[in-house]
Amino acid sequence: MMRDITIGQYYPADSLLHALDPRTKLIGTICFIVSVFLFHTFPGYGVATLFLGLLILLSRVPVKFMFKGLKAVFMILMITVVFNVLLTPGEILWKWGILRITKEGLVLAGTMAIRLTYLVIGSSIMTLTTTPNQLTDGMERLLRPLNKIHVPVHDIAMIMSIALRFIPILMEETDKIMKAQIARGADFENGNIIQRAKNMVPLLVPLFISAFRRANDLAMAMEARCYHGGDHRTQMKPLVYRSRDFAAMGALAVYLGIAVMFRVMGW
Repeated sequence: MMRDITIGQYYPADSLLHALDPRTKLIGTICFIVSVFLFHTFPGYGVATLFLGLLILLSRVPVKFMFKGLKAVFMILMITVVFNVLLTPGEILWKWGILRITKEGLVLAGTMAIRLTYLVIGSSIMTLTTTPNQLTDGMERLLRPLNKIHVPVHDIAMIMSIALRFIPILMEETDKIMKAQIARGADFENGNIIQRAKNMVPLLVPLFISAFRRANDLAMAMEARCYHGGDHRTQMKPLVYRSRDFAAMGALAVYLGIAVMFRVMGW
């Protein structure tokens, strides 16, 4: 399960999405997230599905690897669906005691499930096709106007990039610690909620120790290389918009316009 988290991982490939400027991909991800909330009908989500499918094809990332990240949020997805189905008032389709399923609940549950699924996949496409260094540079360039009001843009971009990069590392570390504890007789599956919480202590303590150790090693490595954030830092590969980036921006504008039209027309 821990290896199924794809957010924060980078999948090397020779594709159009990999070649795009990271700023274009960041803006595109934001536009896609906005469109997911603009669409509120199933025909609208059909348009989002076509757009997402096109992005997956252009990324050249295996579909199985792309959808593997949904396993990590499966329980959250199921809890969201169940609560929306059972707690949404409306036209009752089935009732048993205090439990009831309504037509509005089914529609809302389907909508929330689609939104959560698309948010995970859309975010995964960005991280799978962009290296952590590119993400840092892209976020820093996009947030650069905030420097005028003394916002530490470079530090914020570096923190976000490191956080994304450490997600798969910590998940892999969690998987190793869990297997080691299971080999020593630990039980993470049986028992009630309180017992399971107690059984998580042998997992969480070494995980926190490992996380702090990695953070300390990273800080020492950055200090040993005389790293200092802020302005006047040069880049090994300066970001430059190319014709493919402008074409992608145009496609994003058309897609977002369609989402707005669907919202306004109530389709």
